[in-house]
Amino acid sequence: MSNVKRKTVTENVDRGQDSVLLNLITNGEDLGPMVQLSFESGRPESLMHQLKHVVRKKEVEIEELCKLHYEEFILAVDELRGVLIDAEELKSELANENFRLQEVGSSLLLKLEQLLESYSIKKNVAEAINVSANCVRVLDLCVKCNNQIAEGRFSAALKSVDLIEKESLKHIPVKALKVLIEKRVPLIKSYVVKKVIVEVNEWFVQIRSTAKDIGQTAIGNAAASRQRDSDKIARQRKAEEQSSTGLVDFTYTLEIENSSEDSILKFDLTPLYRAYHVHTCLGIQDQFREYYYKNRLLQLSSDLQISSAQPFFESHQIFLAQIAGHFIIEDRVLRTASGLLLGNQLDKMWEIAVGKMTSMLDEQFSNMDTASNFLLVKDYVSLLGTALRQYGYSVGPILEWCSKGREKFHELLLSECRQKITAVLASDTFEQMVMKNELDYQTNVLAFNLQLSDMVPDFPYIAPFSSMVPDCCHIVISFIKDSVNYLTYGGQMIFVDVVKKYLDKLLIDVLNEAMLDKMLSASTVERQAIQVAANIGLIEKACDSFLQHAAQSCGIPAQAVERHQDSLKAKVLFKASKNEAYLALIHLINSKLDEFLALLKNVNWTSDEPPEHSNDYMNEIVIYLHTIMSTAQQILPLDVLYKVGCGAVEHISNAIVAAFLSDSIKRFTLNAVTSIDIDLNRLESFADEKFHSSGLSEIYKEDSFGSCLIEARQLVNLLLSNQPENFINPVFRERNYYALDTKKVEKICEKYKDSPDSLFGSLSSRSAKQSSRKKSMDVLKKRLKDFN
Repeated sequence: MSNVKRKTVTENVDRGQDSVLLNLITNGEDLGPMVQLSFESGRPESLMHQLKHVVRKKEVEIEELCKLHYEEFILAVDELRGVLIDAEELKSELANENFRLQEVGSSLLLKLEQLLESYSIKKNVAEAINVSANCVRVLDLCVKCNNQIAEGRFSAALKSVDLIEKESLKHIPVKALKVLIEKRVPLIKSYVVKKVIVEVNEWFVQIRSTAKDIGQTAIGNAAASRQRDSDKIARQRKAEEQSSTGLVDFTYTLEIENSSEDSILKFDLTPLYRAYHVHTCLGIQDQFREYYYKNRLLQLSSDLQISSAQPFFESHQIFLAQIAGHFIIEDRVLRTASGLLLGNQLDKMWEIAVGKMTSMLDEQFSNMDTASNFLLVKDYVSLLGTALRQYGYSVGPILEWCSKGREKFHELLLSECRQKITAVLASDTFEQMVMKNELDYQTNVLAFNLQLSDMVPDFPYIAPFSSMVPDCCHIVISFIKDSVNYLTYGGQMIFVDVVKKYLDKLLIDVLNEAMLDKMLSASTVERQAIQVAANIGLIEKACDSFLQHAAQSCGIPAQAVERHQDSLKAKVLFKASKNEAYLALIHLINSKLDEFLALLKNVNWTSDEPPEHSNDYMNEIVIYLHTIMSTAQQILPLDVLYKVGCGAVEHISNAIVAAFLSDSIKRFTLNAVTSIDIDLNRLESFADEKFHSSGLSEIYKEDSFGSCLIEARQLVNLLLSNQPENFINPVFRERNYYALDTKKVEKICEKYKDSPDSLFGSLSSRSAKQSSRKKSMDVLKKRLKDFN
């Protein structure tokens, strides 16, 4: 039972496993895991048994299926036999039809072959036409390129070459033509480069010759602009001065200046643009840029060379205009040539030019000996700077050079003014200048504020100065103008102090020195000395006019100058020089008086006869003083006239006293003293008349010319006094003889003899009664000896 039961269980298990295996095979699933499990469990035989069981089961199913469809298969075979018969019949019919078709299509096949051959020919012809068209297109471009080169249209020719290279050359099927064109392209490019370089070289020559005209035009425009600005400033200054009075109505206008610098300065850069464009198209623009820069730098170096065959002053305008034109052209190239010239290259070029130009100007100016030439060259240099500043160039070093040259310029200017002033003084007759009309008066008097009153005098008008005063004033004004012109565009904005400095130098070192030299010259006579002294005073007065003119020339309004109350150092010095001139004049007059006073030795000091008239020397002195005082009265101020008169009269008084004291006069008599008294009376009469007629009496009411003769007058009065011993009385002496020195009086009294000192005279005097005068004189002599 147990065996049967175990067998049944085993069969059930196998059956279950067969069922699972069958399902896996039916579903097409992987049997790997089951096979792996069987081998791992050590029961592969069971698996094989199951597989065989499955196979047998499938075979049974196949047999059952075949049995099921056998009848249908037999029917199908029968139908296939019937179809086979029909197929044989159809084959026979097709063979017949094929034979007939071959018979009919043999002719068509021949025609087809002919057609295919025609199609092949057509294709070849089309290809030939296409190839020919490509060749013709390339050849047309070649012809077009040749024509463009012949016409000088190099940019277009390069475009054609580029088109041939990039688009047409690769489509050329003809190798020979392709090789030929490939060889020709570099030659064409090289030819175009050579042609544009030739054009550029010709342009270099042409533009260099044009640069001078360009520079002259630009500098001329700068000069015109400067003149317009100066005119505007002058009109504005005049309007400001007139507006200060509040009596003038103004009409304002707007001036519009519409001018383009580029439109005025026209020059052709086409060859340069074309050459640069050609090199850019060829990709060698750097090469051309370097070529251009080197050539222009060489041209600049050549332009900066000065020919020694021609003086620099005669060639400076052409020289500077050439440089200005060069850099105007370079600025245009920088702005319009799209990178042909770089900014740093132009800056370097400008730096080289400024360095060479300033060093060359230094050398030329060191050899220049004319201030006017110096000024003209400097003005043109400053105009060069003004013209190039508009194009963005840094002209500071040029203006700084102008400023540094001012010392040299003013040295030349002072030297020329010294020559002019010396010539003026040498040619001046030192006669009072005569003005025939109002124009002369305005030009020579009012222009320098030399008028004595605000009223216009009657003409002809005799001025208190000689022609040298207005001539020297005109020289000073010209000096101010030249100095301002030099400094105006020299890089310094406020330069009035500089002008004052050089103006003082002119007035002090040149004009004042020249006038003093003339004053102190041995050849200067009294008449000239009077006029020179008067001229110095008037030049001193004109200093304010000089300062005002200098300030206004520097752009400072007249009201500002008046408010500032500034003055020149030269004015103080002229005042001192004027006083020195007055002293020199007095000395000169006294020297001339000494010539007349030397005739005192011709006076008969021991005369026995009383004199009837004044001595000759006094007559000469009075005539001389009349001439001098009349001349001085017309020219010199009253205070100076007073000093001159007092100095002359006092000098005469001292000379007379000195004559009494002279060792050459051993003795003198009463008659000699009487003669001197007559001389003094005449001189006193002349002095009083001049003192009153000149108007000095209204100013100097206490001290007249006669008071300057006090020593000589008191001495004569003492010698003529009946009681000379009263001199010893202090009160009497203080009242009547205060100007006398007791020692001098003692020495003079020792020489005084009231009667001739002869043998018979002395004997008779002993016997005769002494006069009271002689007794009094003897008492005086004795008392003076005791007193001294």
